Amino acid sequence: MHPERPYLENFNPEQVPSPCFVVDTCALERNAKILSHVAEQSGAKVLLALKGYAYSDTFYFLSPYLSGVCASSPHEARLGHEKFGKEVHGYAPAFSKSNFDDFLKFSDHMVFNSIEQWLRFKGAVQATPKNISVGLRVNPEYSESQVELYDPCAKGSRLGVPRRALTSEAFEEFDGLHFHSLCEQGSDVLERTLAILERDFSEYFPKLKWLNFGGGHHITQPDYDIDLLIHLLKEWKEKYDVQIYLEPGEAVGVNSGALVSTVLDIVDYGEPIAILDISATCHISDVLEMPFRPTITNAGNDQEKAHTYHLGGLSCLAGDVIGKYSFDKPLKVGDRLVFEDMSHYTMVKTSNFNGIQLPSLGTWDSKSQKFQLTKSFGYDSYASRLS
Repeated sequence: MHPERPYLENFNPEQVPSPCFVVDTCALERNAKILSHVAEQSGAKVLLALKGYAYSDTFYFLSPYLSGVCASSPHEARLGHEKFGKEVHGYAPAFSKSNFDDFLKFSDHMVFNSIEQWLRFKGAVQATPKNISVGLRVNPEYSESQVELYDPCAKGSRLGVPRRALTSEAFEEFDGLHFHSLCEQGSDVLERTLAILERDFSEYFPKLKWLNFGGGHHITQPDYDIDLLIHLLKEWKEKYDVQIYLEPGEAVGVNSGALVSTVLDIVDYGEPIAILDISATCHISDVLEMPFRPTITNAGNDQEKAHTYHLGGLSCLAGDVIGKYSFDKPLKVGDRLVFEDMSHYTMVKTSNFNGIQLPSLGTWDSKSQKFQLTKSFGYDSYASRLS
């Protein structure tokens, strides 16, 4: 656990079902208070990006501090509308007629990924009795992201309209402009990105009511320069007389939860392999996508401690392997392993591949030292997906 932002203090993994995602609601609320402080000091509005954190049983701890949610599908928009109860900002790389109509039912803002999409659906926006604020996503074609998989400004990106494709006439009907180019980065990167945005797009700013700076801001990490962020937000809000939005996902859930797992078997065909009741491909997909190496409580790197194991997942995928970890004592069947910092993105990306059961969901209150199981998944959650 992060020493400066502790969570799950005094938590005993033996007291929960396995596998299970456990979120510390005190840590979650702590993150929300930091984001609320940014909003209060800057005048910006902070939204929860549901693509990064969507555990709705914990929205009670977030909604007092945040202005709403941003959604990338009609299902996310409906969840935000019904469970969060504040502003809902909708965006998708493209809309079909059916999913756009569903989006409109639950959204207050709609952001379009291209001029063509706006022209196709503006009649539906104008026909709805709701007052929908519309915006356009642009691509500043500047990013400092180190992982191409998560770089929305990579060469050939489909996300957002580059400056060369815009005209003043095309922009005339939009209330706002949206961009997203950060990924787990600081306010210094935002400052450099804003310089590019201002250079290339500022001619459109006088027409706008709002600017959305997207997500990827590591605001709730201990080394993040919050004062610089507040300065930038205030500066842009005052300079261009617009409402500023941020839409973090990871910053909401980071350092707040874990995935509890159990050792099911140990085999040795040349090296010790521990097979767990979780799966990289089903439950921690970033291990295979990025790749990403999760932290396990009290475990070390390969050969760092006395006993090293290759940790394997439960699916039949040959590459369902989490990595090599070392431990002070030999692992045995039934041991619990706690994968740290699993609240953001990991939870929303789980799947039922191979019919493997989804981890249960539960909350931990570090103040009262109480665990509450909120949901378990059985056969129906798997069978209903394809039948």
